[in-house]
Amino acid sequence: MLQTALQNVLRFTLQTTVKPLLRPGMPVGLQRKLIRQAYRLSPPPRHCEFSRSRISNIPYVRVTHGKPNGTAMLYLHGGAYIIGSSDTHRGLTGHIAKVSGTTVFVPDYRLAPEHPFPAALEDALCMYHHLLALGYRADRISIAGDSAGGGLTLALALKLKQEKVPLPGALIMLSPWLDLTHRKMHTPEIEPVLQLGWIMKAAEEYSSGLSLDEPLISPLFGDLTGLPPMLVQVGTQEILLNDARRLSEKARQVGVHARLEEYTDLWHVFQIHAGPLEAANEAIRQITEHLALHVNALS
Repeated sequence: MLQTALQNVLRFTLQTTVKPLLRPGMPVGLQRKLIRQAYRLSPPPRHCEFSRSRISNIPYVRVTHGKPNGTAMLYLHGGAYIIGSSDTHRGLTGHIAKVSGTTVFVPDYRLAPEHPFPAALEDALCMYHHLLALGYRADRISIAGDSAGGGLTLALALKLKQEKVPLPGALIMLSPWLDLTHRKMHTPEIEPVLQLGWIMKAAEEYSSGLSLDEPLISPLFGDLTGLPPMLVQVGTQEILLNDARRLSEKARQVGVHARLEEYTDLWHVFQIHAGPLEAANEAIRQITEHLALHVNALS
């Protein structure tokens, strides 16, 4: 009963305070500022450590909780490629670090419209190479992300395969935005967070005139053959539900392990409510299980 009531309160709060900010007419600078304030409702667990660093002019945050287990996660934050930062995702990345024991690296990749494609992908690629340079073996690295960061996760995996760079042990995508053409959007009765007009405008700003079905922009159209095992989590109350379903089906068709988890009556990137929301805690436990199965921490 208490969890149901909490879900109702969170859903109402998102619909009335966050969703109105995500509209195409609002200046991006103002959206960035207001979203930073909204994410204060998603605090990290106690005793998380956040240390800042930089590689090739890319700022990033290293997130740990307790003694690290020798694995690394490259976490790519969401925000439609135009908003969001390592700061907005302190709560989510902190909970992942606490439960999994992995060291989470969160780059502040360049954002559109100031820096359209391929800037974000270039920065993600640079950060992955940095983890290898730090001494992490590829099979001890996972790549994860939410929303646009989920799409960037898949695009980075495709780019690594293209360049014959050793692939990570696992991919994790939370409510991923994978098809920027928006051809097969889900239409839930309730969508507490996203507005289609907003992500359509963001797609235009990110692609900057390039074709939206370019596989490194809309990675759902890429060749998934040979990619690492995937965990895909999505809520049933979000317009991106079909992106997750289509990805898992396409991956399985080419023999890639893809585990799809649909969370009933939950919304876009509900995992940010880890701590009070038990469904979010369960999702992070499933992330930890995926890491335990596919990211080699022992040898």
